[in-house]
Amino acid sequence: METAILEKIKKLIDVADFKGAEFSVDEEHRKILFIIDDRVVREYVSVFLPALDHVLGLIFHKEGAEPFVVDVNYYRRERERLISELARAAGKKAILTKQDVELPPMNSYERRLVHVEITTHPELRTESFGRGKERRVIIKRIEE
Repeated sequence: METAILEKIKKLIDVADFKGAEFSVDEEHRKILFIIDDRVVREYVSVFLPALDHVLGLIFHKEGAEPFVVDVNYYRRERERLISELARAAGKKAILTKQDVELPPMNSYERRLVHVEITTHPELRTESFGRGKERRVIIKRIEE
């Protein structure tokens, strides 16, 4: 990662005044992990993470670099695990009940995780429907 980007990230953490905040960069997988021991961040990580992701995306764009996936206190990693589990369980339910299974609304990244997870099941397919914040995935059996 470019030094200019790293310096801007360090400055962002300093300006935000997060005590004991650290970050690590995984160049190979294009991920940045922030560990922030702050009560507000811990309580509102589901709001804080997208905001931080947006700000860092602007930094990367301004520097002409491809963005990295951002995680805070392993929240995204845990969320990805839960979405994958949900997709597998919904897939099993669709197979057993022979009915479509509609998942709750998700952002585009989470919907993509469901689509990718279900591609491992040759008897299932997925569709997204809805608009904006109400967009969701339906898991369907492939009729023979």
